[in-house]
Amino acid sequence: MRWFGGGAKKEKGATIRVHVLVKGRIGEGWQDVDRSFALPVGSTLRGLLDAAEKERVGLREAIASSPHLAHTLMLNGERCPVAANQERVLADGDEVYLLAPLAGG
Repeated sequence: MRWFGGGAKKEKGATIRVHVLVKGRIGEGWQDVDRSFALPVGSTLRGLLDAAEKERVGLREAIASSPHLAHTLMLNGERCPVAANQERVLADGDEVYLLAPLAGG
């Protein structure tokens, strides 16, 4: 029974899983990513980008090579511009999707 501080508490070592999908031509080549990342509870979109970079998954590189991706990143099916959402806290089961253009018009 908890007597004091009745709010939710982060358990040390607790993690969430975030699924990342990248499809299409990015920069000079084709890049496909279909991967889940284990992140500490309370991680942000910035933290996901950091974790991907540490594991040599080029999400930041993809965004830099195809800058429109920074504006069209999808989080759980909703547009989530990277610059405005760097500190957005992610939850277990979230899905991040980057779809690069497949053909010019």
